[in-house]
Amino acid sequence: MTDKACGELKNADAELNRVYQHILAARAKDAAFVAGFRGAQRAWIAFRDAHMKAIFPDPNPRLAYGSAISMCDCGELEQMTAERTKQLRQLWIEGGVEGDVCAGSTLIRK
Repeated sequence: MTDKACGELKNADAELNRVYQHILAARAKDAAFVAGFRGAQRAWIAFRDAHMKAIFPDPNPRLAYGSAISMCDCGELEQMTAERTKQLRQLWIEGGVEGDVCAGSTLIRK
């Protein structure tokens, strides 16, 4: 079960990185966007890591939470990573609707 959960995390992480790189390449000429986007991703990683520490705060997690901790870590991280990928895809690949006055840098579908 741990191998399956961690394999799914590995796949989710690869997809997140693929989407992230796609967006960076598509917007490479927009320095302000690239700087903000990279900063947002660094902040998301910090949030993700802090969130995991809140869920499993004990400094000795295997002892505190049992032998399933690796599976649990991978499962939670996979869910968070998949959600982040979905969010990035919706904002800058699929895009929003034309006329959305709050779209900012979001891609607008024609």
